[in-house]
Amino acid sequence: MQNSRELHPAKSVDGSVRPGGDKSISHRYAMMAALASGTTKLENFSTAADCSSTLGCMESLGCAVRRQQSSVEIDGCEAKLKAPAAPLDCGNSGSTMRMLSGILAGQPFTSVMTGDDSLRRRPMGRIMEPLAQMGAHIESSDGRAPLTIRGTRLRAVDYVLPVASAQVKSCVLLAGLFADGVTSVTEPIATRDHTELALKSFGVELKRDGLRTSIEAGQQLRAIEAYVPGDISSGTFFFCAAAIFPDSNLVVDNVLLNPTRAVILDVMTAMGLGVSFLRVEEQHGELIGSVQVRGGKLRGVTIKGAQAAALIDELPAIAAIAPYTTEGVEICDAKELRVKESDRIAAVAHNLKAMGVQFEERADGLRIPGNQQPHGAELESFDDHRIAMAFSVAALRANGDSIMHGSDAVAVSYPEFYEALHRVVKL
Repeated sequence: MQNSRELHPAKSVDGSVRPGGDKSISHRYAMMAALASGTTKLENFSTAADCSSTLGCMESLGCAVRRQQSSVEIDGCEAKLKAPAAPLDCGNSGSTMRMLSGILAGQPFTSVMTGDDSLRRRPMGRIMEPLAQMGAHIESSDGRAPLTIRGTRLRAVDYVLPVASAQVKSCVLLAGLFADGVTSVTEPIATRDHTELALKSFGVELKRDGLRTSIEAGQQLRAIEAYVPGDISSGTFFFCAAAIFPDSNLVVDNVLLNPTRAVILDVMTAMGLGVSFLRVEEQHGELIGSVQVRGGKLRGVTIKGAQAAALIDELPAIAAIAPYTTEGVEICDAKELRVKESDRIAAVAHNLKAMGVQFEERADGLRIPGNQQPHGAELESFDDHRIAMAFSVAALRANGDSIMHGSDAVAVSYPEFYEALHRVVKL
């Protein structure tokens, strides 16, 4: 990804924005639609490259997919997928590889999953371990892609997650559909529950007991019609843009408000952003609504423990605007950032340094003092969509112009990002 984009200081943020469909839900709906009977119709399906990778994999597994912009129809295969003729290309999408592995482990054929250079560097041992316990046969390159999965009839397990991960939980639950009994997953802390809500929407019964979720094998999924809520992780960059301007007034429309994902709004409120809800409703178990945010005095915050795990995708954006806070930002217990699309702790540190910001980099996070004035700089995305968007927002309050190298990385999750940002930024 070689594109560069000039970024200019702004005076305020004002107007409205409607983020594209949520990535997490789009992935799950596409995979479950492939397993269902009937045709699933989805509106506002994510335009992210990651979700296009999932659709491509489902097509390669024998499901008819019809797409027109953000409208998608998927003809289900009733859990009887076909052996792919070539390796399944997951692109940059760890979500695709980790969750789809659970489905493929229970199919009566062999499949190979691969992806781009970034994805092939990311560890996959967390899904390989529970799937091996279920009887799956998976070959890898030292715990990394490409993965060769030799599908078989799986054994039910009662798996305890060593590390909180919604993707690993989802992988095991999906594999449980093809096991020989009741499969259970116990989490150390609650993670996002999109898989559980989606499975219920597709007609699957689950049992929840505290942090333990159980699924019985052999259940038939039924096609649905659904509207995918706007991605709150994409909305976070606009919350942060509004937060750094005291006079901002921004509405983020039709955005996902699932409690496991809306923690960012609690944190932004604690930092001084005015947050009010204009409309909230439930669709297929997911909360969706419009949020009005107003800028104010931007305070600092400490993020650690369960909160750091819940905000793992949003932490780069919070770190990027930390210099503009009064007390600064401290991020702890976020070592997971080291093994995302890039080493996000190192990437944040690089760009903060380029902007003349003082900070302390740690193994599991960062400490960034407040009351600093970043200057314009040449910034690097490291081919990471969240780094590109986070520092494009931070550049709005910098002294002087900036350049974001590798700006086209945003296509991985939010291809329309710069267009949407341009509409609400007042120069």
